[in-house]
Amino acid sequence: GLTRVFGQRRSWMLLAQLGIMLGLIGMALSDPREHLTPIALLALLVAFCSATQDITIDAFRIESDDDEFQAALAGTYVIGYRLAILVAGAGALYIADFWNWTAAYLAMAACVTVGILAVLSSPEPSSPERLDIEQDPLVQAFRARTRLAGWRREAGAWLTGTVVAPLRDFMTRYGWLALPILALIGLYKVSDLSMAAMANPLYIDLGFSLSQIASVTKVFGIFMTLAGGLFGGIAVARYGIYPMLLAGALLVALTNLVFAWLATVGASLPALFITIGADNFANGFSATVFIAFLSSLVSRRYTATQYALFSSFMTLPGKLIGGPSGVIVDNIGYPLFFIYASLLGIPAILLILWLMRRAPTLKIVRRLK
Repeated sequence: GLTRVFGQRRSWMLLAQLGIMLGLIGMALSDPREHLTPIALLALLVAFCSATQDITIDAFRIESDDDEFQAALAGTYVIGYRLAILVAGAGALYIADFWNWTAAYLAMAACVTVGILAVLSSPEPSSPERLDIEQDPLVQAFRARTRLAGWRREAGAWLTGTVVAPLRDFMTRYGWLALPILALIGLYKVSDLSMAAMANPLYIDLGFSLSQIASVTKVFGIFMTLAGGLFGGIAVARYGIYPMLLAGALLVALTNLVFAWLATVGASLPALFITIGADNFANGFSATVFIAFLSSLVSRRYTATQYALFSSFMTLPGKLIGGPSGVIVDNIGYPLFFIYASLLGIPAILLILWLMRRAPTLKIVRRLK
């Protein structure tokens, strides 16, 4: 099959990209007024294939080079991701405005060919440590001992290989340090995610026009994110992951205070540029550093699964805590809300400082991967 021709990672990326392309073409050629259910199913296909592609790209990136180069790869990943947002966001809107939504969706489907060509021109990463799920000792032990039969036996073996074994590997390698590391993964983006939902309402309530918001956030903001991502990759290579992880957490917390300042200034366009510039630079920097940090934690035996679990867990606490953000703003106002969001970054900062004191132990664990 595809795996024999292209390798495991590239074959999954190609399959996901073809699914995205076909889903977008199907949506372009369907009328939502007459074919709402098919469009919903096609949107589900695009979302599923996009998630599959993201997980596979992360595994491909991690397996493509050693830990010391992961920051540079993460910076490149952030740059590509933000450029894709620019093309799929502003680009699609411009095409829809000049022509129609059918042309916009077809153009986005055509853009997938860029990814396909990139996959075809890239070598499959060599990862001799990678385990086939059927060769995993835990899966073999489960099959030998279980009394389940049929699909239940296969489902149990699959869960053992894709969830239990990767988690056990992580806990075994890091021991009791696994718990504070998992806590840091969950807490690192809490400050950012808690305030994110209230950024656009703030801009609108202050009186900025939609065109002003779009120009500053979608164009200028993205370029500031690219600058932050590039700087983050260089900084990690120069100073190491944990010092820059601390710098990223501090930057995100401090830029929330800039939003509090904007809320008191009012509809000042220069203030909006300063706020968006600082926030997006901090986000690009912290995202690059955090991706490099997560990449350093995974074992090459369970690259895709462990990274997928970590990246899923990193957004959960922030989404839960950020849920009542609108209610909090209604009760205390925007300035105090953004100060509150900034203070939410303190636990992550303290955890990083604590883990930095155990850096020698963590370096030994990484060498044992």
